[in-house]
Amino acid sequence: MSQFAINIMFVGGSFLLYIAIAIWAKAGSTSDFYVAGGGVHPITNGAAIGADWMSAASFISMAGLIAAGGYANSTFLMGWTGGYVLLAMLLAPYLRKFGKFTVPEFIGDRFYSKNARLVAVICLIVASVTYVIGQMAGAGVAFSRFLEVDSTVGLMIAAVVVFIYAVMGGMKGITYTQVAQYCVLIIAYTIPAVFISLQLTGNPLPPLGLFSTHVDSGMPILDKLNQVITDLGFNEYTADIDNKLNMVLFTLSLMIGTAGLPHVIIRFFTVPKVADARWSAGWALVFIALLYLTAPAVASMARLNLMTTIYPDGTAAEPIQYDERPNWIKEWEVTGLIQFTDKNEDGRIQLYNDSEAFAPTAEARGWNGNELVVNRDILVLANPEIANLPGWVIGLIAAGGLAAALSTAAGLLLAISSAVSHDLIKGSINPAITEKGELLAARISMAVAIVVATWLGANPPGFAAQVVALAFGIAAASLFPALMMGIFSKRVNNKGAIAGMLTGLAFTLVYIFVYKGWLFIPGTANLPDTPENWVLGISPLSIGAVGAIVNFAVAFIVSNATEEPPVEIQELVESVRYPRGAGQATDH
Repeated sequence: MSQFAINIMFVGGSFLLYIAIAIWAKAGSTSDFYVAGGGVHPITNGAAIGADWMSAASFISMAGLIAAGGYANSTFLMGWTGGYVLLAMLLAPYLRKFGKFTVPEFIGDRFYSKNARLVAVICLIVASVTYVIGQMAGAGVAFSRFLEVDSTVGLMIAAVVVFIYAVMGGMKGITYTQVAQYCVLIIAYTIPAVFISLQLTGNPLPPLGLFSTHVDSGMPILDKLNQVITDLGFNEYTADIDNKLNMVLFTLSLMIGTAGLPHVIIRFFTVPKVADARWSAGWALVFIALLYLTAPAVASMARLNLMTTIYPDGTAAEPIQYDERPNWIKEWEVTGLIQFTDKNEDGRIQLYNDSEAFAPTAEARGWNGNELVVNRDILVLANPEIANLPGWVIGLIAAGGLAAALSTAAGLLLAISSAVSHDLIKGSINPAITEKGELLAARISMAVAIVVATWLGANPPGFAAQVVALAFGIAAASLFPALMMGIFSKRVNNKGAIAGMLTGLAFTLVYIFVYKGWLFIPGTANLPDTPENWVLGISPLSIGAVGAIVNFAVAFIVSNATEEPPVEIQELVESVRYPRGAGQATDH
């Protein structure tokens, strides 16, 4: 059986499973559509949160970024993990106690203002649309290789599949679909990692293999990797980071952005009790840890495998002939995600850091610039092929990568549609809308969001994980401070919350657009996105933490300059702090 046929079998089979689950769990009411009826078991919810959490950024792109940048890019891992703990400890139980359907609904009621609810809707949509761009881009990468189609066609296929099971099933269908997707993606991620760890270190546990001895050289595997890449002019894989301020702000931005992401928060409204919200958080942490403990090993081993593929006899010897390149390079070249240019016309693949510091060494070897460009997002997907693993493992990781992208995309689209239908249409435009009409509006708004996300996903402003990091920054600067102040401060009023959210969102978006292009449109950036152009060395990926500080400051200043919130609102805040006795999620 050909590899293409194997891929079709795994990917097609998983898609049929997702659609079948959506049909079985079709939403028949707004409660089913928004919060799955409020009766999801904590273990089931934990697995669904895990799938929601481990997006294309986690599955496809995070390990690729760590592989490319080493310790410097481990901030992605630290920020997302720390953010989940922050969410579970500081927000989830209290929001579940409040018992509403959506994040904007909490903000609107807590700050006793329809305008606050509308601002929250805007913040949610901007953050979620930015996030979903990364998921669709990741799906396009996976489709373009494993189904051997153009990435734009791949995006279309992904959009159709998400449309069928998300629009039909709502939160109820998405919940059980995400449980299946979690099973697919975690098996797909760990099995190749086990194989590769055994090949390189003899240790079947990848997290331990990362600190084991490289079988061929007898060196610790990280020392071997450092030797290989420094011989080729790259920085040490385990080198420290010079810009500590940017590192701290980036990690903080990911953490508080994570805690402010509405598509994850809304999952805690799907369980019957506050205690179940806490248990859901605990189970989700277990499920997430299985992948996050494996990712650093996958990244390191993928980088070493790539370098030793190009330099099979060591970095002191000549690299491989282009005509003798392995089949996996040929397959990925078709997608355009690997590109070769024979700059010195010697027929060999020179892969090295062609910066000025390494120029004398490269010139002595007759090299005229780096000749192989590898998209970081492909490393996890290509890893089984690089390591010559069986065809069924390659098919499995194809299904896993798509499951990761589609599961998070579905959750984000649900957050967008509920914000539009429940918070915008029912909350402001037409409060008298029937439940049937609201359900129809939710499905239509989700369909529109899918179309927009697919169009933007075709031209993403960066690698999948980088685009997702921008979304986290937007959520950090806009929603997280409002949620925290809404729970823990009785003094912050509606004027302060609105001013804080708008200021934090505007500040962060302007900074991002200056470097990434206005509305992420290619060619519209004002400054090159390079460290020497950043203000105080702060990357656009890190600016969300500064935006959050601005949000908090403006909210407190405005609130203290204006009237106190009504007594009943202060009593509401006091009651929410003690997360006991919450009933089912309710509507107005």
